[in-house]
Amino acid sequence: MLQPTLVTWILIVFGAITMVPLLAVQLIMIIQPHGKKAKELIIGKNEDWRDKTHFKSAYALAWADWIFFIPVFITGIIGIISGQNWGYVLFAAAGAISAYINIFLYFFEKEYVYPAVGPLAYYTYFWGNFVYWGLAALIYSVLRLCGVFF
Repeated sequence: MLQPTLVTWILIVFGAITMVPLLAVQLIMIIQPHGKKAKELIIGKNEDWRDKTHFKSAYALAWADWIFFIPVFITGIIGIISGQNWGYVLFAAAGAISAYINIFLYFFEKEYVYPAVGPLAYYTYFWGNFVYWGLAALIYSVLRLCGVFF
């Protein structure tokens, strides 16, 4: 059994702080995909979707996160807290998902999001924290499963 350490708790809290607002916005997108609130939260500035691909990708990613990422993320945290190895496997998977999709989004969205929010916001909440958390969770979980204790 791998008991959680201070680093484990920091990663869990950082992950929750990073993911909860995004998942709340995505839930609004799922409930009212063409609603004004979804558009305002995802795009902002009273702007419209750039095109159908932009809308469809936001809608699809919201569903994908709610169907796949959230169960893996939450189950992984439960497993880690209970000291189970499978919890670290699922936490690593959640980290890999977060890093993977946000590296994709870096190329897909940067030209629109970066100018609207600036470098500080972009490289922290709008993009960076998802990659930072994902890589940290993945690396940490693999190291823990390999017997490294920190």
